[in-house]
Amino acid sequence: MYNLECIDCGNKYSKSDVVYTCKCGGLLDIIYDYANINIDMEKLKYEPPTVWKYRDLLPITGNPVTIYEGGTPLYRCDRLAEKIGVKELYVKHEGLNPTGSFKDRGMTVGVSKAIELGMKTVACASTGNTSASLAIYGAKAGIPAIVLLPEGKVAMGKVAQALMHGAKVLSIRGNFDEALALVRTLCDQEKFYLLNSINPYRLEGQKTIGFEIVDQLGLKVPDRVVLPVGNAGNITAIYKGFKEFRELKITDTVPKMCGIQAEGASPIVQAIKSGAESIIPESNPETIATAIRIGDPVNAKKALNAIRESEGTAETVTDEELVQAQRDLAQLEGIGVEPASATSVAGLRKLVEAGVIGSEETVVCVTTGHLLKDPQEVIDACDRPILVDATIEAIRDVVFPK
Repeated sequence: MYNLECIDCGNKYSKSDVVYTCKCGGLLDIIYDYANINIDMEKLKYEPPTVWKYRDLLPITGNPVTIYEGGTPLYRCDRLAEKIGVKELYVKHEGLNPTGSFKDRGMTVGVSKAIELGMKTVACASTGNTSASLAIYGAKAGIPAIVLLPEGKVAMGKVAQALMHGAKVLSIRGNFDEALALVRTLCDQEKFYLLNSINPYRLEGQKTIGFEIVDQLGLKVPDRVVLPVGNAGNITAIYKGFKEFRELKITDTVPKMCGIQAEGASPIVQAIKSGAESIIPESNPETIATAIRIGDPVNAKKALNAIRESEGTAETVTDEELVQAQRDLAQLEGIGVEPASATSVAGLRKLVEAGVIGSEETVVCVTTGHLLKDPQEVIDACDRPILVDATIEAIRDVVFPK
């Protein structure tokens, strides 16, 4: 059993209510009756991780809409750890979800809830990955999907996914924050089901990243989890996952949550560094990392709470720093990620250099999307292929330059 509860005023809503925020304007969280949740520890230890392995802690009663999301690898990255200066570093590669990003975890729960509520159409605003995931899960569920994208600000790999899977894609002359305001109005007026991360059911799926990290570390909790922050739902969700395992006495601690933003889109970081209770939105966010090019994150309050409660921190990185981290991941560890994903590694490097993260800590960096999500950025960031004559001599001259 569970209820939706406002994090500001405590007002409660039932699981049958179609609601995204409280009447007071506050964000909603899903609160379970933890005393009556019994986790099968044998299953937890031996069944391979997937989102629906943790069904006892997910708010869906019927058959889920699933394409076998979750169960992404947790790579131990010793070469990268040595370069950065930490003893034990892992990368949780969410780009290996079915649609190539972590959004699938939230969308399997969100679209399943839409079906449970009898909703006939799903919709979202997106910087790319949400649109791709919504389109695919909408197609799987057999219901229409409506997507609003900021014109010219979304990587074409993501747009292609949304189009191919049958979503109605609208490219608006405005930024993501404007697109989100419009889609919220559209959903209210037309009774579409909103599946941006302001929907608390989305975050319930994404919290399974925290469950899986514990699972894959042999029921141990890392010292730090470092991840990109855009609309701020993921850091909120993952922290909740760790807290729920502690609540159920599966673990006895939580990691320090560290949120990384690009310099051109960093309201969360600025609030953490200034000690402010709320963010100051950025009206014109800009960064090469299109997935986190967001100036007014809707889950900002939850994210600030997660960082502060866990005694974590937040940091910015430049576009140049995140591209270098993207190269390091690929060339040292064989992990290909889109630019936004690499902010976690770039941010870790800065925090280690600043002495905020110690060399003896166990750190997990979350990478959120696959390299092929943004192929144009990869082409722009890398050297061009070397054109040679079709002779062995010409090839040798390049392979073994004199």
